Amino acid sequence: MSAVTDMVRVTLVKSPIGRPGKQREVLRGMGLGKVGRTVSLKNTPEIKGMIRKVIHMVSVEEYTGDAS
Repeated sequence: MSAVTDMVRVTLVKSPIGRPGKQREVLRGMGLGKVGRTVSLKNTPEIKGMIRKVIHMVSVEEYTGDAS
């Protein structure tokens, strides 16, 4: 099993204030609570769907990184 996995780096660039509750829940689920916070997540279909729901509030960068 390889330790190198396709990853996605997601940064919150717009505030979730005034957005629908579902969008705020998606951001929370990804670990994004404050503007400017960046998280690295595995590039799975579930994460892609979450990103699609809040793409207007986040910046996304794909990379190959260490999955640990």
